[in-house]
Amino acid sequence: MTFLDILPTMLLIALALVMLGLGLSLRIDDFTRVLGHPAALTLALVLQLVVLPVVCLGVVVLFGLSPAYAVGLLILAASPGGVSANLFSHLFGGNVAMNVSLTAITTVLSIVSMPLVANLAIGQFAPAGPGALPVVPLQFGKVLQVVAVVLIPVGLGMIVAARRPDFAMRAEKPFKLFSIAVLAVFALVAIVQERKLLLGSLASLGPAVVLFNLISLGSGFYLARAAGLDRPIAIAISYEIGIHNSTLAIYIALSVLGSVAIGLPAALYSISMYITGVLFGVLVLRRRGSPQGA
Repeated sequence: MTFLDILPTMLLIALALVMLGLGLSLRIDDFTRVLGHPAALTLALVLQLVVLPVVCLGVVVLFGLSPAYAVGLLILAASPGGVSANLFSHLFGGNVAMNVSLTAITTVLSIVSMPLVANLAIGQFAPAGPGALPVVPLQFGKVLQVVAVVLIPVGLGMIVAARRPDFAMRAEKPFKLFSIAVLAVFALVAIVQERKLLLGSLASLGPAVVLFNLISLGSGFYLARAAGLDRPIAIAISYEIGIHNSTLAIYIALSVLGSVAIGLPAALYSISMYITGVLFGVLVLRRRGSPQGA
């Protein structure tokens, strides 16, 4: 067994530790305040479940993507928010409690919504016939994954923060630095693992993936601000709908549909989202310091 064989497991453990660090900065009152923002929850869910798949369809048509790429990008659009959305929100001043809540909600809803969008995409771009793609099953296992990697560590961190507040305050900064390191590792691993696929499909697929990524991030933030929501909530919504669970999309493409080509949009996205996510975060932080900032 090589280092690369155990690297995915190590990254999952690292993510769980990141979520534990997030929990150290959260209190029960944070989640109570989230429930007090029904407009924010409604906006985020409408964007995630309805608007983004429609926007993605427009991107597919605009760039004239091949059937495999079209199906892959739509599967990605229908995937729930990824664990990294919580990390980005934490690093750039978002309402992390909102992210954690939305990640849990959208993951549960994706049991139905993701196979629905995926199968509609398959029916539209890869109709029945010889060699037709199979139906995408419900992804119950992903609910267990989000519980294991997100909710349980966050809950443990909150328990520690409630019982040992002094320790939680001291540990918050080291955990945040650790989060930055994890972010850098994710980007590096994504580039190394997918470099051949990246180079082979970058010209034809890259612009569509990046545009979809930017629209996802921008619509979440600016529509939330236009609706009168405060900046931390707008940042949380932006990253929640802008950072999709590309691992789930790749899993469906490779393990369920048996197509590397369908997985390419998510593979490219798994790289670009870290670059655009950081750049967008820096932009938001800079605008925060401007009296005219959004």
